[in-house]
Amino acid sequence: MTPGPTPGPTPGPTSGPSPDGQQSQQQSQQPQRTVHIGSVTGSAFAVGDHNTVTQHQHAGPADEAQAELLRAVRELRADLARFTASDTTEVLDAELVSVADEIETAGGAAPGRLARLQQALTTAGTLTGTLASGVAVAEALRALLGG
Repeated sequence: MTPGPTPGPTPGPTSGPSPDGQQSQQQSQQPQRTVHIGSVTGSAFAVGDHNTVTQHQHAGPADEAQAELLRAVRELRADLARFTASDTTEVLDAELVSVADEIETAGGAAPGRLARLQQALTTAGTLTGTLASGVAVAEALRALLGG
């Protein structure tokens, strides 16, 4: 038997455009990669090339009473947004923001901050007394301040 021709080197896949400007067939047939991420808590990560990761951690409510106050504060802020702004509502909203920020970052609002919120709530009494969310904030404050 006579041996056949010796096969030459087999060309490998190319990673760039071919000489005629088209991508290689193999490259165009590769499935596109995707990443799906659900809920992540207490972690930081990056996917892909050239990313920067920044992690911000917040303590969250320290106990159920603080968590309840935070929920009520958020509801009252949403309700206040439906009213025409006045000096009273602006002061109350500023105190609500301060309390929410302190609970989210430190785990709980300090008694002095809670007292300021209670005073702002009392000043806006005719408005907040008619809102379920205003009543909920007042009740949560009474539970925390013992009054």
